[in-house]
This record gives sequence, structure tokens and C-alpha cells, in this order.
Amino acid sequence: MNTATENSTIKVGLAQIAPVWLDCRATINKVIAWVDRAADEGCNLVAFGEALVPGYPFWVERTEGARFESSLQKSLYAHYASQAVCIEDGDIDGIRRIARDKNISIYVGIIERAADRGGHSLYCSMVYIDQHGAIGSVHRKLMPTHEERLVWAIGDGNGLRTHQLGAFTVGGLNCWENWLPLARAALYGQGEDLHVAIWPGNARNTEDITRFVARESRSFVVSVSGLMRKQDIDASLPHAELLINSADDMMANGGSCVASPAGDWLLEPVIDKESLEVVELDHRRVLEERHSLDPVGHYSRPDVTRLTVNRKRQTTVKFKN
Repeated sequence: MNTATENSTIKVGLAQIAPVWLDCRATINKVIAWVDRAADEGCNLVAFGEALVPGYPFWVERTEGARFESSLQKSLYAHYASQAVCIEDGDIDGIRRIARDKNISIYVGIIERAADRGGHSLYCSMVYIDQHGAIGSVHRKLMPTHEERLVWAIGDGNGLRTHQLGAFTVGGLNCWENWLPLARAALYGQGEDLHVAIWPGNARNTEDITRFVARESRSFVVSVSGLMRKQDIDASLPHAELLINSADDMMANGGSCVASPAGDWLLEPVIDKESLEVVELDHRRVLEERHSLDPVGHYSRPDVTRLTVNRKRQTTVKFKN
């Protein structure tokens, strides 16, 4: 067996956890603890759900989030913004340190308070941290879904990037942007063969698309969801009584799962519990399935159809000396 074959496998951890909802520091500490646990399980990569730090804005659809100039919505947004992540301020440096110390790569969903866009608007971002603790990419969700647009700003293509992880090329997208064929193609074209899709939760989102994207791309697809229950709403939060009374007992039931490049389940959707699921992936399966279909390689026609991607980070102001 040659060296390439010997090194063809990696272990991936799916950390399906609830946030310490709307508490940035406490949620980051929880993420660090689960990264440590994944490293102890021998994982090369561990992934967490969308918007996990400090949590998904579940209140919007339950408290008339579209009411214009609502003092309630302003108050909730202000608290949310105060708990969002500013990468430039070092808010996720603890996660970066454990990645370096434990030699493990991480995908984590955050609500980013972007300093390069003024520092007050919020972006649903997917951050890749490599095993050296370096930030490889910050992908701001291209288009927030439905009510999310009331609290999240529209992202850009800067984070549409892939990363080398052992024999694999790994990339990822947030939630429903996994349904965007051109966003997927942007990653496929960079050699992606391990796709990480992160979600706030619910198996209804993951059970169909995970296998579909695997079959389309002939890649491994890892879907990682969060969890959110009424019991996760702390009584000390602003408007806590309203938030608790308007919440369902289970607002996000998980649904983390893994499909092979043939579209078969390696891990069927896991629901209703916090857990660390660990799967071992063998890159040879990608090569086998690419024999018949490679959507950006031998089965593509770039002379007929081709995708152009703008990866420039969008900013409002450019200063000249």
C-alpha cells in the first residue's frame, strides 16, 4: 500500500449542541469544550451548526419581527448585536488556540459583527480555523432566508473558499444557501470533495439535501445542525417571559448526518439530543465515484457554460492616501 493510500482517511466530528443562547462568551466556552472532546476522539475536523455563537434569532417569527420601528424588536436586536462576534477584537481567539493546541481543524457558525462594514450590522458567517489556529476563511451567508433578513445583512463571495485537509479538499455553506447551485459549483470548481453544510437545526432541512448534494458532487457531505429547546432560554435575557411563552418546546431538533459520494447514509439524521458523532471518511470513495461523474472535470463543458465568481470582500468605503 502506498503512502497516498495509507493517508487517505480522516475522522470528522459533528458537534450537535445547543448554544448558551444569546450569550457569546458562554457559548464560545462550550464550543471549546466540545472541540477538546472531538480531539480526544481523534478527529481531524470538527464542525458546529449555523449561527451557533451566540445563537439563531428564533424570536423573529414568534414576536412580530417585521413590525417596523418596534421598540421590542429594537431592544432584542441591540442585545443580539452586543453578543455577536467581532473577529478583529479577538472574540474567537480561544477557539483558535484550542485548534492549534489540539491539532484539529474547525468549522463554526457565528453571528459576525463585521468591523469592515461599520461594526453594527450582523452577518451569518461560517468560519474555518485550521489545525494551526489560523483563520482560513470567513464566509458571510450570501442571502439570509426569509425572516432572517430582518436581523442579518447580505454577505459576499469572499468566503467561497476551500481548504486542504489531509487527502481532502473541504468547503462549506450555510443552511439554505446549500440549495444554490452556483454557490455549490463555486466550491466544486476548487476541487471540493468534502462538503460541510451547517444548519441551525431540524432534520426536515438535512434529510433530503445531504444525500442530493453528495450524489450531485460525488463528494462526502457532512450536515451539522444545532439544537434549541425552550429550556435553553435563560430567564435573565431581555423580554425573557415573552421569549419563553412564544417558544416551542423544541425549536431545532438537530438532524446532523453524513452521506457518502454515492449518496448512501454513513450517518442517518440524529435528532433531539446533544451529541458528538464521529465518522471516518476514506478519500478513495471520492475517486471511485468520480469515475462516472465529475461535475467540474471530465463531465463538464466549460466551452459552453462557465461560472464567474466575485470573491472581493465588499466594503462601503475605500480610503486613498
